[in-house]
Amino acid sequence: MSDSVLLDPVDLEILRLLQNDARTTYRDLAAAVGIAPSTCLDRVARLRRTGVITGDRLRVDPVRLGRPLEALLSVQVRPHRRELIGPFVERIRALPESRALFHLAGPDDYLVHVAVAGTADLQRLVIDEFTARPEVARVETRLIFQQWDCGPLLPPAPAQ
Repeated sequence: MSDSVLLDPVDLEILRLLQNDARTTYRDLAAAVGIAPSTCLDRVARLRRTGVITGDRLRVDPVRLGRPLEALLSVQVRPHRRELIGPFVERIRALPESRALFHLAGPDDYLVHVAVAGTADLQRLVIDEFTARPEVARVETRLIFQQWDCGPLLPPAPAQ
């Protein structure tokens, strides 16, 4: 894999710790991995520069924002052509209900994670924002009962 970056055990531990708490101070991070704070700062800067760390995220609780119902919408777009999918993607990304959008291989073209106020809002979203679009051939809705974070994401273990 040509885009992979060679990471040593200290880099991997830094990534693991930052993925668990991105607000960890460099001083605490350095102490946890056993290096000087300046070295830790340099290593994190290199991880950012090489594209291993691509940003920091703020997570919000959709329930606290009045959007307690989450769903995954499987969407089929027909015909599946660039001149249609570009505007479709931009429209879906602009919806305040959209949390994530995935372009897929297989029978469905897109998977959209949405958060809404309730079932009436979900129905309105599906009908007015998805099935009303001429390029949308089908939408299948799956409610999310519970969600867990996984990880941290680390490179595959070397083959033995």
